[in-house]
Amino acid sequence: MHLPDLGLQFIYARLAWGIVLAALFVALWPRRFALSSRAVALLTLVMVALQAMPGAASPAYWLGLAFQWPSAMLVGLCVATLYLNGKPGSRVMPDKLAMLIAASGIVLYLDAFGLISIGFFYWGFGPNTAPMLGLLLAVGSAVALARGKLMPPAFALLVAMMGFSILRLPTGNIWDALIDPLLWGWALVSLARQGTRRVFPVAAAARSTPL
Repeated sequence: MHLPDLGLQFIYARLAWGIVLAALFVALWPRRFALSSRAVALLTLVMVALQAMPGAASPAYWLGLAFQWPSAMLVGLCVATLYLNGKPGSRVMPDKLAMLIAASGIVLYLDAFGLISIGFFYWGFGPNTAPMLGLLLAVGSAVALARGKLMPPAFALLVAMMGFSILRLPTGNIWDALIDPLLWGWALVSLARQGTRRVFPVAAAARSTPL
């Protein structure tokens, strides 16, 4: 088991939470008042600077108590969110990725609660399983980027695997680099929104159709 340096975890947490909060702000910003690239960059710097405040004055302190560290995958998707800044046709969380994250989260949480005692989470510390999985995911994401497919998810996955392979961030467990409660919640909300958009037009058409 190889754990990351405590100082690196501290720096990662401050930087990561700043990026996540900046991306959340951009995602919730009204689209009719478009933010410029400079405004997004300035917002990100301000958010990261706020996390660097000492002790309980830092929002990262309280976020860390509730969620510990954001996964590197979440941070990568948030970077993509900031870069795309609501451009038409851009989707950081496609349906297939959301379904994969949602299903993975359910399995890991059931395993963590002991309802399916297989030990998936502890495999993430394994000397063989974790490096092999990380290598496969890194190669797959690099190939996807080279082919121009699933650009934001592939970028986020490649960043996550590089951070895990080189620095073992955020915890030394590969699952913590790939998923966390916030990312899981994002995936569930994304699936719910897509389902709602598909159901409501059908319901509207059914109401307008004569019996």
